[in-house]
Amino acid sequence: MTTRIQRRNRKIILEAALDVFSAHGFRGATLDQIAERAGLSKPNLLYYFDGKEAIHHALLTNLLDTWLDPLRALNPEGDPQTELLEYMRRKLQMAHEFPRESRLFANEIIQGAPRIEGFIRHDLKALVDEKARLIDHWVHHGRIAPVDPYHLIFSIWALTQHYADFDAQIRMIRGDHTVPVEGAEPFLTTLFLRLLSPKPTD
Repeated sequence: MTTRIQRRNRKIILEAALDVFSAHGFRGATLDQIAERAGLSKPNLLYYFDGKEAIHHALLTNLLDTWLDPLRALNPEGDPQTELLEYMRRKLQMAHEFPRESRLFANEIIQGAPRIEGFIRHDLKALVDEKARLIDHWVHHGRIAPVDPYHLIFSIWALTQHYADFDAQIRMIRGDHTVPVEGAEPFLTTLFLRLLSPKPTD
């Protein structure tokens, strides 16, 4: 049975590891960095996790379900524009609230997704295929303008996660005290409304 102290220490280690992995990626991160950040000795850290791979796996496992929730929430019975704009807003909110998690995921993908390839090829692909069919259905019935469903989803990812993954660049350009997502929602709403609004029939 896990004690309260053990649960607390695991949480401290994972929080520290999230800082280290999101900043340095898997290859650049070390157990010494994680232990120092957590305020624990390396042997103490290894009491809770077998090694760097185990910590990284725990972080990714915790993240992936959360990452898919907004896409899962697309409702076939809802208004298509409303559903897609809400998806964009939720992804933007996640970029604001979970920037370290976004960078953790981005670092893994940049390295070729060696630790989550199975997840991407199966779980993520199946979900994206399902939602692409839904978007095609909306297009076919004239409820949104003709659009490639995969590139629409990719563009939502790119235009929201950018605010987490390139946070430093945004702050340098707009000012160090800038909230990166500030002003993004109305701009992206207008952008996607123009893209998705069906053209009036003659």
